[in-house]
Amino acid sequence: MSQTLFHLAFPVTDIAQTKAYYVNALGCVPGRESPQALILNFYGNQLVAHVTKETLSPQRTIYPRHFGLIFTQEHDWEDLLKKAEKQNLVFRESPKSRFVDSPLEHRTFFLEDPFYNLMEFKYYRHPEAIFGSYQYSQIGEQT
Repeated sequence: MSQTLFHLAFPVTDIAQTKAYYVNALGCVPGRESPQALILNFYGNQLVAHVTKETLSPQRTIYPRHFGLIFTQEHDWEDLLKKAEKQNLVFRESPKSRFVDSPLEHRTFFLEDPFYNLMEFKYYRHPEAIFGSYQYSQIGEQT
């Protein structure tokens, strides 16, 4: 099977502020840019920030809408966590472990960008839980 990349478009209100956050703070590589949009290389996946004139507001909770990454190496998750802390990024949910001592155990944290987009970053202790472990029904937090 050929490699498939993930693409996600999301709303922002300012391209310069988007670059400051995603490129300077998170380390994304910028791609094409116009006054209305910016393409970002987000760990090998394509994010496209589109300027909107709509008023953006924070979600009440982390659900239902957020996006993010699952790291396959714990040190990569920890490196991004340290970078986010050093950059004083807004943590919507502090780093924590979920489902400890179970096959679903994973580490997670949520960031909120300046436009209220939420991103979750995970590392699973047992990789089979990423897509498998069907005998379990736990997903996320209770809301």
